[in-house]
Amino acid sequence: MTEEQGNNSAAEDNSPVFRMQKMYIKDFSFENPNAPEVFQAPNQEPKVEVNLKLNNKKLDDNHYEVALEITAKILDKGNNDKTMFIMEIEHAAAFLMKNIPEEHQEMVLGVDCPTLLFPFTRQIVSQISVDGGFIPFLMEPINFMALYQNSIQQDAAQQN
Repeated sequence: MTEEQGNNSAAEDNSPVFRMQKMYIKDFSFENPNAPEVFQAPNQEPKVEVNLKLNNKKLDDNHYEVALEITAKILDKGNNDKTMFIMEIEHAAAFLMKNIPEEHQEMVLGVDCPTLLFPFTRQIVSQISVDGGFIPFLMEPINFMALYQNSIQQDAAQQN
């Protein structure tokens, strides 16, 4: 019986562990360059330009930082593309990744980590737009798996 327990403990020690340990804002900027005139425009037609960049780095043997860098520029199409607001955020999290096979780590960092982090980033962005005097800026959900697969295909095409 004790032999079985010893084997189970050894097996449990090698089981994969993955979890977000800490979330934080590394950098944030909100600009409202045309206030208060921008609020007086009669029929605002927002034009949205969003750029997303995903970064990750190894912190130690079992911890990685994954950061979403998002720049959103909102223009008023009905007012000669006058800037309504510009928002930049670098939102990051530290993840514990223990006993994850090497061949799966890239996908975990590129898909699973940002998928867990993004809803919180989206909420921060929405709340700040409201605090800036605008309606909530709700970013569309992002399919990180599709982005990851596209990047693999692009890398393969460049190698050929």
